[in-house]
Amino acid sequence: WFRRLLHKPKPSSVESSLKSSHSASSSPSSSSSSSAKSSSTSTTSSIPLSPVPAPDISASDSPRWGKSYDVCVCHSEGDLELVEELVSYLEGQPESLRCFLQLRDAAAGGALGTELCDAVRGSHCWVLLITPAFLRDPWCQFQMHQALAEAPMANGRTIPVLRGVDRREYPKELRNIYYISMVLKESSFRQIRDTVLRYLQELCRSSTSGME
Repeated sequence: WFRRLLHKPKPSSVESSLKSSHSASSSPSSSSSSSAKSSSTSTTSSIPLSPVPAPDISASDSPRWGKSYDVCVCHSEGDLELVEELVSYLEGQPESLRCFLQLRDAAAGGALGTELCDAVRGSHCWVLLITPAFLRDPWCQFQMHQALAEAPMANGRTIPVLRGVDRREYPKELRNIYYISMVLKESSFRQIRDTVLRYLQELCRSSTSGME
């Protein structure tokens, strides 16, 4: 038996290589997919993302200066204190937004209807502070309709702001325009500012692309 043990055939090198080859290729998809993923990841991460710079709305040739005001705030006299806070906030921003405030900026001796129409036409955007007092004031309704006549489509120029008004009381004339609900005053002020700036920046982009 000792002689038979010495002469027992050993596994051939071919069989060994097949076994090793089989074990190495048991999960080819995982290795190849991981290498593909790493390659894809490295390729994706190597592409620099350059943000598009916002146009300078304060440049001397900006179409912003084509109108006298950036914002006309339409409000009732009962909401004057809140409106003065809003105007102070907008005018105190780095962009120094130009606001029309009726009791401050209307020309002395001017006709009320004429002054309101001129303010609407001379402004890029209109903030409608819709409160219970606004809904009862015929002059507020007049200004709202003038703003809608200037820009009937929802293009960011008319900015309704609801305060103390149920959604069911939202004017039907504005039903195709999203509004800002003034729950937190500071947050609403920022939203108004951002909306005005967005419109002015888009105005500058459109003007630049039209010149090219």
